[in-house]
Amino acid sequence: MQAYVYKSQRKDDTYVYLARRDGFEQLPEPLRTQLGPLRFVLEVALTTDRKLAREDAAVVRENLTARGFHIQFPPKLAPERADA
Repeated sequence: MQAYVYKSQRKDDTYVYLARRDGFEQLPEPLRTQLGPLRFVLEVALTTDRKLAREDAAVVRENLTARGFHIQFPPKLAPERADA
């Protein structure tokens, strides 16, 4: 399965995977508005043995099949320790 990855120009470190190149109509309008302009960054083959840096490729494939898109949000920051 091919995936087309776009970076949100409004939300830092937020990426959108689409099942079709420039298939922005798959994104609900409120989400499109929130993300702002999207810039194409990568086309990737999501094979069963593909490893992604911050996402589970199987989950991305499932979302692309079911919805036509997958959102990669910024990593969660670990809470600061008071004794650090």
